[in-house]
This record gives sequence, structure tokens and C-alpha cells, in this order.
Amino acid sequence: MNGKMKGRRPVKKVKKGTFSRLIKYLFSFYKIPMIIIIVCIVFSAIGNALPNIFVQNIVGAITSATSENATLTASEAFARISELALMLICVYVVGILSTFIYTLLMAYVTQGFLCKMRNKMFGGMQKLPIKYFDTHTHGDIMSYYTNDIDTLRQLISQSLPQLISSALVIIVLVGIMLYYSLWLTLTVGLGVIAMYFVTVKVGGGSARFFVKQQKSLGKTEGFIEEMMNGQKVVQVFCHEEKCKEQFDKLNSQLCEDSTSANEYANILMPIMGNIGNILYVVVTFVGGVLMALNVPNVSISMLALEIPTVVVFINMTRQFTMNVSQVSQQVNAVAMALAGAERIFELMDEEPEQDNGYVTLVNATEKDGKIYESDVRTGTWAWKHPHEDGSVTYTKLCGDVRFKDVDFGYVPDKIVLHDITLYAEPGQKIAFVGATGAGKTTITNLINRFYDIADGKIRYDGININKIKKADLRRSLGIVLQDVNLFTGTVMDNIRYGKLDATDEECIAAAKRANAHSFISMLPDGYNTVLTGNGSGLSQGQRQLISIARAAVADPPVMILDEATSSIDTRTEAIVQAGMDSLMQGRTVFVIAHRLSTIKNSDVIMVLDHGVIIERGSHEDLIAQKGKYYQLYTGAFELE
Repeated sequence: MNGKMKGRRPVKKVKKGTFSRLIKYLFSFYKIPMIIIIVCIVFSAIGNALPNIFVQNIVGAITSATSENATLTASEAFARISELALMLICVYVVGILSTFIYTLLMAYVTQGFLCKMRNKMFGGMQKLPIKYFDTHTHGDIMSYYTNDIDTLRQLISQSLPQLISSALVIIVLVGIMLYYSLWLTLTVGLGVIAMYFVTVKVGGGSARFFVKQQKSLGKTEGFIEEMMNGQKVVQVFCHEEKCKEQFDKLNSQLCEDSTSANEYANILMPIMGNIGNILYVVVTFVGGVLMALNVPNVSISMLALEIPTVVVFINMTRQFTMNVSQVSQQVNAVAMALAGAERIFELMDEEPEQDNGYVTLVNATEKDGKIYESDVRTGTWAWKHPHEDGSVTYTKLCGDVRFKDVDFGYVPDKIVLHDITLYAEPGQKIAFVGATGAGKTTITNLINRFYDIADGKIRYDGININKIKKADLRRSLGIVLQDVNLFTGTVMDNIRYGKLDATDEECIAAAKRANAHSFISMLPDGYNTVLTGNGSGLSQGQRQLISIARAAVADPPVMILDEATSSIDTRTEAIVQAGMDSLMQGRTVFVIAHRLSTIKNSDVIMVLDHGVIIERGSHEDLIAQKGKYYQLYTGAFELE
């Protein structure tokens, strides 16, 4: 094994403070139950160690009654033994009850703790920026909630109580040993020192590789999740063998890391067990030699070293080494749990999406040309803008969006949008065309503040969008994407996703506006039909119509349509386009489309090339210019 270890790359250790942070969370969630558990573990540990004293006294009573110089009669010895046995039973009963109580409480605490940690992780994940999900595989993120969180279950339910119990038993045994004999205690101590170095060496190696194993497991699950989502593409392009090669590489790495971790873990217990057996023999031998040579005994009790003391010492040695072995045995579970905890804390420590906005969206009424905040829904919205002097101004939400000299890059040193200047007045339809990667979707991502600009200004109804709270900004926008996401639930639930307090009547009205009502009515249970697997039982066009209905029920003043018809056949496109035309009535609309026929009626068409607006104007104006748009339109209706 040593030969194999030499060629391996250095392995990152678990971060310091991971265990203490985990314990802080545990006590912050379940302080009183944990105190009760620890008290019960103390009683249980004492109940496991104290019987040695009773055994020594019982053996002593028997020896006193049966030796040549007997100091007790048979009846006196029997009475003494009976008394000790009764007391020993009481100790065992207390130990059993304590173990029963803390075991039940530990099950409650463990599952509750995992539930709270998952809630905390998920709540924190909802605050992360879109960039995080763009740069991490979904399978790896899923691994936080499955594999990593499961390692904590093993730690809290079994390893932690075992570590505390074994540590307490060891402490009590050391005290009893010192009470009876210093020489034999030192003999046991030498064996413990050997066990300690073995645990540090072997257990430490195991811990480092368990950290790497958890990361390899996350990468493997991420790849599996990606392949499952893209299985049709894999089969269409006969990519099965290449995918198997990639998976074999990841799986082999996982196998190597797991093997390394378990090589260390599996050799630990046999080594510890054999050290314990050797120590058992050594203590017996040393005790016999000390008695044979009449070596003066040094102890707290100042008792002579006799057979009862050596007998109970032999028993304590076995119990001592067994508990040390149990502590070392938990090293593997602790190492894996700390590796999982480190990954969990990495997710929890991810920088949340920053929001320094203070302008909010409120219900409003308009009276005598002035805007006032309303406590009830009026159908009119306004931006509530507090000022440093304590005053508040209200600006009616109209949907006026303006870009001024905007630069942006997903990474600071690679700018993808250059000097973008545009304006969209309320009710206008603005279309973006250009090749893939030209920056069309990026512009719409900046309107939503999924990403923040590097330079320039974006104003919404005259307000810098950096001053608007992101939740309020996004509530004023509706989005229909090319890739539709439908959630497990009824059709009605999926439409209501756009406005959680919408009534059934509002959802049905939105579906009618989106031209989705007719096909929904033909489903087995109509609006109560349950959708699963991202609406796998529906056609692409039907799924898109539900997505449009979802945006319609939100009734936002600004709509973003991102290639919403690019993957739909021509006949279905006409139905979807009619639904979108109804949705666009009276709204500011940003449209991204590959089919140029769908944007002919736009007020302004902007042609992008490598992050720069190279042409702008109406369809007729751009055709008359005979530039890039003219070439695209007359060459083919499909941009790609």
C-alpha cells in the first residue's frame, strides 16, 4: 500500500473549524435536548465503567472467604456478594435507562437537525445569483442534499454519542486504574500511546481521502444528471461510447479516491484489535511479575497488589482498549462527515446575490395628476422612492427602459457588450436579432439584473435600476423563455406560478389570452391535470402556451420574449404568436427571435454583432438600408 501512496497527488485536508461549526449549529437548534443527551451519556458511561469496582470487591470477598487465612465466613461472604450484586444491578439499570433515553432523543435530534440543515441550505441557495447555477452542475448541487447531508446523519446519530461515551468511559477507567495501581496503569498507557499514533497516522490519511471522495462523488453525479437530461441528444448523435468513456474516467477517479480512503479505514480496526490483545497479555504478565517479586504497589488507595486487583485490571484493560478501538473506528465516519460538512458549508458560505436597492414597487392610485400609495390592489403600480431627507416620491410604473453607454462582461477581463445605447418607450416592441453569441439574451439578463453591468446606466421609468430592489424589479417584468420549465403539479398550479395569489378565474382568463384554453380543456382533468417530468406528456407548443399563460397572469408592464417560438413548428407558431400578440398589447416588449418573420411588426429592430448594435430601425427602414438585416431577411428567414 505504501508504494501506491507515493505516486498519488497531495490531498487537501478538511478545513479547520468545520467540526466546531457543526457542533455550534447542532446546539443552536437543539440546546436542551443535547444537554439531556450528554447527561444521559455520562450516566451510561459511568454505568459501563463502575462495575469493575464491584467485580474487584466480589473477587476480594470470595478470596477472603476461601484463602488459607480467611477473614470472612461463608455466610458473611455470601451476604457481602449479594449486597454488591444488588448494587451492581442498580448501576446496570441506570445505565440501560440512560442509554434508552439518549438513543431515542438522538434519533429525534438527528432527523430534525438534517431537516433544518436542508432548509437552511435551500433557503441560502434561493439567494444565490444566477451566475452560481451557470457555473455549477445541477448534479453536483444535488449531491449536497443527498450524499453530503447523509454523512451528517451517521455522525450525529452514531459517531458523536459513541465518541462521547467512549471518552467518558476511558476517563473513568483511568481514574479507577490509578486508584488501584500506578504500575499497571502505566503499562496500559504505553499501549494507548501506540494506539494513538496508529489512529493519527492511519485515520488522518483516511480523512484526507474521504474529502476527495465526496468531491469526486459530486462530479460523478453531476455528469450522470447531465447525461440523463441529454439522453435523446446522446442517442441521436451516437455519442454513447464517448459518454461511457467520460463516465468511466470519472467513475475510475471516484473508485480510486474511495479505495484510498477505505484502505486506510479498513486496516485501522485490525491493527487496533491486535494492539489490544497484546496489551491484554502484557498487563497479565506485568501483574504476575509484580506480585511474584513483591514489588511495592503505588496507588491512590495504597492497597497491596493482589489477585483481585490484577483480575479486575485485566478486565479493565480489555474494556479500555475496546473503547479506544471504538473511538478510532469512528474516525472514518467522522472523516466522511467532516468532508460532507465542509462541502455543505461551502454552499452555505457562497456569497448571496447583492441587493442594495431601496426603491420598491407598491400599489398606487392616481388622483388629480398625482400618485398615491394604496393599501389595496388597484391595477396601478408605482415606484416608491425614499430620499435622504425623509421625503418619498412616487413614479408611476410605465415600462420605460433605457440603456446608456452600457458595457458588460461575464468576467471582468472579457467584455461581451460594448457601448450599448437604446431606449424602449411604454408600449413599444423592441426586437433583437443577430447570430448566437451576439449578446441578445445578455441584454435581457441585464434588464432583470441577473448580472450587473460593468459601466454605463440602465434606467427604468427614469430610475437607475441599481436603486430598485431586485425582487420588485423582477416582479414588474414577465419572461417567456425558449426552454420552458414546468413544475410537478397541476396545469393550474403552473399558470399560477406567475402570480401566486391569482384566482382560478384569473388563471383561466390568462390561458384564454395565451390561446392555451382550448388544448387545456381537452386534457384528461383539464386545468387539474397533473404534470410531471417538465410536462413531458405535452408537445413543445403546448408547454410554451402554458409558459405564456404564466406570464399573462402576472400582468407585467414589461415583457421579455426570448426565442419563444424557435423550436415550434410553423402551424403551432401561428397559435403561439397569436397568444403572444394578445399578451403584448399595451406593454413594453423585448423580443429575441431567430425567425425574422415574427418581428416584422416591431417598432424598432436592433441588429447585434459581437456585442455591438450595428443597425437599428423599423423593418422597412432596415430593408431600405440594405445592410446586415437586409442580407439576413432576403437570404433566409432563419437567422441560424
